[in-house]
This record gives sequence, C-alpha cells and structure tokens, in this order.
Amino acid sequence: MLRAAVAAKTTLGIKAKEAMDKGELVSDNLVVGIIDEAMKKPSCQKGFILDGFPRTVTQAQKLDEMLAKQGANVDKVLNFAIDDAILEERITGRWIHPPSGRTYHTKFAPPKSPGVDDVTGEPLIQRRDDTAEVLKSRLEAFHKQTEPVIDYYSKKGLVVNLPAEKPPKEVTAEVLKALS
Repeated sequence: MLRAAVAAKTTLGIKAKEAMDKGELVSDNLVVGIIDEAMKKPSCQKGFILDGFPRTVTQAQKLDEMLAKQGANVDKVLNFAIDDAILEERITGRWIHPPSGRTYHTKFAPPKSPGVDDVTGEPLIQRRDDTAEVLKSRLEAFHKQTEPVIDYYSKKGLVVNLPAEKPPKEVTAEVLKALS
C-alpha cells in the first residue's frame, strides 16, 4: 500500500516519499493514513493483508483506532514462528536474479551453476540485507519491538501461530487453514 501510494503520487504518498528519500522512517500516522486511503479502493473491499505492519504496539493501537472509525477491525494475525538460527540459514543462502526476480537458495533450491541464473546465465546477486550481520540487527529490533505486537493481539485472541520452519507447501496449507 505504501509503495502504491508513492507510485500513484497521492498526497500521503508524496509525503511518504519525502521521508523515504531523506532516509527517514515513514511516520506511524502517515502509514495508517495510507492504509485508511487504500481501504476505500475496490481492491480492499473484501479485505486485505498487511505484511510488515504494524511493527510496534503503538502502530497496532493506531491501526485499531483507524479501523474502528470505519467499523472494521483486525480479525486475524498470522505469526510465522521460526527459530532465529533457521531463519539465518534461509536468509543468508538466498540469491536473486534481479531482472526476473527468480530466487535461488544455496541449500534448498540451488542454481544449476553456482552464482548463475538457470534461464539466462546472468549473474545472481545477494541482497545487501541478506547478511548475518544485518539479520542479527533486524532480529534484535523484531524481538524488542514486534514481539510485543504479537502479545498485544494474543490478548485479543487474534493470533494464529504458524510453524514457519516447515516446508513451504505445509506452511501455505497452514495459512489457508488459518484464513478459512
């Protein structure tokens, strides 16, 4: 929704882009406003999924307040629970072919030739944030800021814990079950 608002050059999207261009975080009120704006579009009339938001209890509270004003509410929170060590293995082994978006993994889905896209033969890259150091920092922030969001919504009976260490097909089945 944030990217769409920036691309569409909405009033809020322009403000968000200004913050992002300065290397600042987009304010909670601005993100909630963008979600509020997006909810009015036909694509959100039957519902929507937020990924990566809210990340703090304050954001969750602001989101809940905005939704309540529209007569809506968060009805489910999916917590993809996974051990940090497993997550590190998955993240640090990921390689991408930027032009196509194809992804590979050194252990789980390696390319036929290391470092080379199977289709084009072009080089693969590893994202700058797919390193152990960056992941450690992100996990520290997650445990400090976002785990309390899980507690916040757990108290409301909205959290479904999904064992994310399972194979993708099994996790997908768990997600579909949780959302049905």
